[in-house]
Amino acid sequence: MELGLRDRVAIVTGAACGLGRAIALALAEEGVRLALIDVNEKALEETATEIGDRGIPLCADVSEQSSVRDAVARTSEEYGRIDILVNNAGIASVTRVPDITQDEWDRVLAVNLRSVLLLSQAVFPIMRGQGAGAIVSMTSMAAKSGGLKIGPAYTASKAGIIGLTLSLARTGAPHGIRVNAVAPAFVESGIMLPEKRDEYIPLIPLGRMGTPADVAAAVLYLVSDRSSFVTGEVLDVNGGTFMD
Repeated sequence: MELGLRDRVAIVTGAACGLGRAIALALAEEGVRLALIDVNEKALEETATEIGDRGIPLCADVSEQSSVRDAVARTSEEYGRIDILVNNAGIASVTRVPDITQDEWDRVLAVNLRSVLLLSQAVFPIMRGQGAGAIVSMTSMAAKSGGLKIGPAYTASKAGIIGLTLSLARTGAPHGIRVNAVAPAFVESGIMLPEKRDEYIPLIPLGRMGTPADVAAAVLYLVSDRSSFVTGEVLDVNGGTFMD
């Protein structure tokens, strides 16, 4: 069943692989025109090739304001509008509190959290002018549980996304801009270590790992008109898991 997304324009960050690639492909299947952003130029080109003429690859560092502004401007010039932003770019860190350095802390928060602000800040004027827009950011169950199996920098960055989502939702609502987040847990993606799979499955009530397609389906719902009265929410995609 179609979601009514045909010919809308979306930016997806971290689109070269993993969850970002799955989200981009799912959007393309719904007829969305895409700007695909990543720092991995080779993998980004491969994703763009798979999507075809409905997507353009933009190699950019989402933690840098000038790079973000250039990518958003290029998207607007190419398509004439921006309807959807999916803030998916992120890096993992498992370094524990006693050992994490300031440089690692700053880098994780810059890529995972600062990027959400920079991209949202850049698309807000465009969406406000259109009177509508949908932003979805990827957080994590670690933000709610404290991240038992991941480091404090990652956990803090994902918790920050939840707070920022609430703030952006309040700011955007009067202009028809909806802002939500998706919180996956135990998903088979680039961040998940394959050797940990057997350890994690017993912790999941549904008895299986999540897939990138599971996460993409949640994103599709939140950017479609079917969620037109949903903003400032965090949609858990966790198989019934509440601690990770």
